[in-house]
Amino acid sequence: MDIVFIEDLRIDAVIGIYDWERRVRQTLSFDIEMAFDNRVPAASDDIALTLNYKDVSKRLIDYVSASSFGLVETLAERCAEIIREEFGVSWVRLKLSKPGAVRGAKAVGVRIERGTRS
Repeated sequence: MDIVFIEDLRIDAVIGIYDWERRVRQTLSFDIEMAFDNRVPAASDDIALTLNYKDVSKRLIDYVSASSFGLVETLAERCAEIIREEFGVSWVRLKLSKPGAVRGAKAVGVRIERGTRS
């Protein structure tokens, strides 16, 4: 299976469990891999037949920007659900990072895989 990816998509959101985190917007970073058969769009050179990474990115930017979750785990699950359900993706690997959240670490976060990679 082919992979369509989005790397280091940065979105500001309210995320976290501490009071100070609820009062500020933090920049989150998303790395996303999505299984998609690119042979059909490649044969026709028709963007309408692709898994359009711009559309996926815009949808996630809109959703994450308006969200207010306590846990990155919850946000990651919701984003994976959106990708799978709204864009017909059978398998997704999503890495959600909070850069600078822990002193001494470049970033912390979660990586999840949902669906069947075929």
